[in-house]
Amino acid sequence: MIFKTTPGNDVLVSRQDVNNPLSSYSKFGFHLDDADWPSAEHYYQAMKFEDDAIREEIRQASHPMDTPKLSKQHKKQIRKDWDKIKVSVMTRGTYIKCRTHKEVSSALSKTGDKKIVENSQFDYYWGCGRDGRGKNTYGKILMDIRDKLAELE
Repeated sequence: MIFKTTPGNDVLVSRQDVNNPLSSYSKFGFHLDDADWPSAEHYYQAMKFEDDAIREEIRQASHPMDTPKLSKQHKKQIRKDWDKIKVSVMTRGTYIKCRTHKEVSSALSKTGDKKIVENSQFDYYWGCGRDGRGKNTYGKILMDIRDKLAELE
């Protein structure tokens, strides 16, 4: 896999790119919390809720792009502790995806020690934002998982 890079040689990733194995929207399924998840995004969006019926509705979504829409339909029922646990939830789902699929862990490993940047122009939490001053939380998650996987080798 060839990665897009910045002039500074950072690796650019979009969470919404279903064709990039490092994306949370990529369709690399895994088993976690007693269920099979079609993507990390399915898992992430479903875990916003404690209601099993809502989780199942999101898990069954035919495309990862549909999961945020379903989540928004139930926004009044989002668990109270969501802001405290959302990074852990995304980390768990992404880590298990990497452990389940050699193709994904290999793609992550091939980024070497380069900085990984979630290249969203509009998301200043998960991504870098338009001006590059975003938190890049998803990029940091990928780099942390890359380090953890390297320790296991």
